[in-house]
Amino acid sequence: MLTPIPDSEKFVKESFKEHYKELLGNDYDEFMKYSLSFIRKSVRVNTLKMPVSKLKKRLESKWELEQVPWCKEGFWLQHKHEKRFDIGNLLEHQLGYIYVQDAASMIPPVVLDPKPGELVLDMCAAPGSKTTQMAAYMKNKGIIVANDNQTDRIKALAINLERCGVTNAVITQMEGNSFRHKNLEFDKVLVDAPCSGTGTIRRSLKVLNMWGPHLVEKMAGIQKHLLETGFKVLKPNGILVYSTCTLEPAENEAVVSFLLDKYENAKLEKINLKIKRSLPVLKHGDLEINPAVKDCLRIHPQDNDSEGFFVAKIRKTP
Repeated sequence: MLTPIPDSEKFVKESFKEHYKELLGNDYDEFMKYSLSFIRKSVRVNTLKMPVSKLKKRLESKWELEQVPWCKEGFWLQHKHEKRFDIGNLLEHQLGYIYVQDAASMIPPVVLDPKPGELVLDMCAAPGSKTTQMAAYMKNKGIIVANDNQTDRIKALAINLERCGVTNAVITQMEGNSFRHKNLEFDKVLVDAPCSGTGTIRRSLKVLNMWGPHLVEKMAGIQKHLLETGFKVLKPNGILVYSTCTLEPAENEAVVSFLLDKYENAKLEKINLKIKRSLPVLKHGDLEINPAVKDCLRIHPQDNDSEGFFVAKIRKTP
């Protein structure tokens, strides 16, 4: 059941309404209904410290747990007796048994599917939700280069890696583009790019204040550089996952199209997940969009009662 965020309508600019009505058409009202409602709280079990079955037993006396269909370690939580609750205060969170993470945010590591022993780059890693998820999938074997460019975010990343018992991650602080100048090749790369965040309105209404065409244009430029760098440092036959939490085609389909058009050996792969999805955008304004982006994953908040998210899985063919 959706609970509207009080007074949230006043944060919606007319320019935002016009832009998203044009983009979403008949889906606009449903998109706004979910975007201006509180988000369901969800967690991911950290299997580096505790099996899923054991964690469920610890929580089931006080909490109702609903499985996230696309992530076997993910659960939506609802307290059986209290309407308001703070998962961050749970002992299980403080001990690193769980990570508070939106269900949609769990998708990129599931799609990337890093294996024990692989060399993985998490180009925009902080605060560490996806890094810790990948470390669990790798069973702390192999190496994750967890990078970010901001000191405050690096601090949060370090704290979360330690709390979750991650021992196979090396933290670096540099601009993501700098990796193209390093003599490194990775089996897998995650570019969870900074973005305008319009899929996360229900988590922070500040997104509505910050949104504007200039921000979208700026982010798209940054994203293209990051994605191209990630592709360049990928080994032949390696997999790159590009993801954002925005619904802007200029930051999603158009950015992926830029890479596909520039590199013949960049091939999109289908994303097979048990998830409700919206159709990728193949035409929007004067954006040049490659029809191959039909294989990308675009989800709107109303599709799964989660954040909005965009994910592309790209293989570097030999």
